[in-house]
Amino acid sequence: MSLGYAEKLSYREDLGSVGMPEMFDSPKLLQGKIEELAIMVQKSKHLVVFTGAGISTSSGIPDFRGPKGVWTLQRAGKGVPDASLPFHRAAPTLTHMALVELERAGLLKFVISQNVDSLHLRSGFPREKLAELHGNSFKETCPCCKTEYLRDFEIETIGLKDTPRRCTDKNCGARLKDTVLDWEDALPPEEMNSAEEQCRAADLVLCLGTSLQITPACNMPLMSIKNGGKVAIVNLQATPKDKKASLVIHGLVDKVIAGVMCILNLRIPPYIRIDFIQLLLRHTVKKKCVRWTLRVTSIHGVRAPLPFLQSIEVSFPERPDMKPVVLMEQPFSLQRETSMTSKFFMLLTLNFSDGCGCSSSSIECHVNFQNQKESFVRDRSLVLQELKCSAERQCRSGQQSILKRESLPRAETSTHAFVTNVVRYDAEDVKVVEPKGTWMDSSSSNLTKRHMEGPSGYSASQKKLKS
Repeated sequence: MSLGYAEKLSYREDLGSVGMPEMFDSPKLLQGKIEELAIMVQKSKHLVVFTGAGISTSSGIPDFRGPKGVWTLQRAGKGVPDASLPFHRAAPTLTHMALVELERAGLLKFVISQNVDSLHLRSGFPREKLAELHGNSFKETCPCCKTEYLRDFEIETIGLKDTPRRCTDKNCGARLKDTVLDWEDALPPEEMNSAEEQCRAADLVLCLGTSLQITPACNMPLMSIKNGGKVAIVNLQATPKDKKASLVIHGLVDKVIAGVMCILNLRIPPYIRIDFIQLLLRHTVKKKCVRWTLRVTSIHGVRAPLPFLQSIEVSFPERPDMKPVVLMEQPFSLQRETSMTSKFFMLLTLNFSDGCGCSSSSIECHVNFQNQKESFVRDRSLVLQELKCSAERQCRSGQQSILKRESLPRAETSTHAFVTNVVRYDAEDVKVVEPKGTWMDSSSSNLTKRHMEGPSGYSASQKKLKS
């Protein structure tokens, strides 16, 4: 796991309360509170969920303030904790996917997140119903036209700095910026205004996995109380807002939410991840030969990384005279010369990196430089939906499909989609285990800066999001 975000943050001495003891309600008390929370959710007319690092720990992302959290270990003079898988491969938890279903069912109106792990967007939660107060480690934004770009790799910087890429809008082209706040950065006004508006309108704000210590974000849920609403808190540690909450549950967030979903008779959808590559085949004619180059690149640009690919095997099953090769380093590229009249079948075996649900998938390419293939563009949403349905039906990953192809006299470009993960969640099989921690308690400030609070204590505008 890359804990790049935690390592890139500026040093800060005052981290607030860390390493506080975790508390677990007894099984009988926990069940009663789960039933009470389910009734509150069912009766609510405007439910808003406020999330912190605790909803992501079961995905393998360590937290900040738990017994083995990033900041807890930092204060003890120890290093960043280990994580169980690469950051970019972290899958949404049961809680993330339950929130998706609650929104689809019309019960959940908005989510406010302090996390930068992108798991809410990765889960499929609607961007227009989400405020990411402290940014997103996988998202860039154009400061001019405000277009957002969601990536499959972690952005190199934090602190709202320039990144190596530019806006792809032909009328813009401005340098993109990262979206993750450093300690002294102000909360993005649009995100904060939407969050505050939703909290004021809420009759119930459900706080999940957050210590509610960083201002001004931690004060947002209380805005609902001023207008007659209620606050419920699910967290393993005490928070400064517990006394003002109508319900406080000390238990694992996944277990609590799984219980609520069972009582509401709502299914938790599976998480199906789809990744993309772009194939570029260029050729030049040299007398009777063709010199051709194959490149396998990211859809985010030829210089962008492909973190889910480990290597690519290129073979020619029907041509023993053409030697196979294994491409081990990015950017993946292969150059060859063949006869102008030569037709051949090329098989690309894509070997996936750690964290993917299958080891590989393949693409078949029929190459004939004398005949130009037809260009086409398939309905992206329809293709992806078909892939997801197939993956869910077969209970496995590895399915692939082509999205589009552009053929020119000397070049052919195609975009391919692959199912690389399928995760199912059984709400009745959630085990009570010690939580691993909470690395995304990353909280930050309408030109208001982040501050620690002691332990005592939108009609969202449509956003242009590109992937």
